Amino acid sequence: MKTIYLEFIDAPMWYHTRGLMQTATGYGRKLNTGKKALVGDRAYRVYAICYSNVATCYIIIQGVKVYVDSWK
Repeated sequence: MKTIYLEFIDAPMWYHTRGLMQTATGYGRKLNTGKKALVGDRAYRVYAICYSNVATCYIIIQGVKVYVDSWK
């Protein structure tokens, strides 16, 4: 397993700024977060898989899910 350290920037979606959620329940497989991860010279949206009040965050690089261990 390879470990890389990422820098994150704030990049809220329009519904985040209005206090809304992407889905009615707040659960889903590809929920947009209000963050982007900087990898090289490109920023990738951080997504979340959220079911039963537990979320796993990831970014997609060239079609591959790269899971994010921890972020602020």
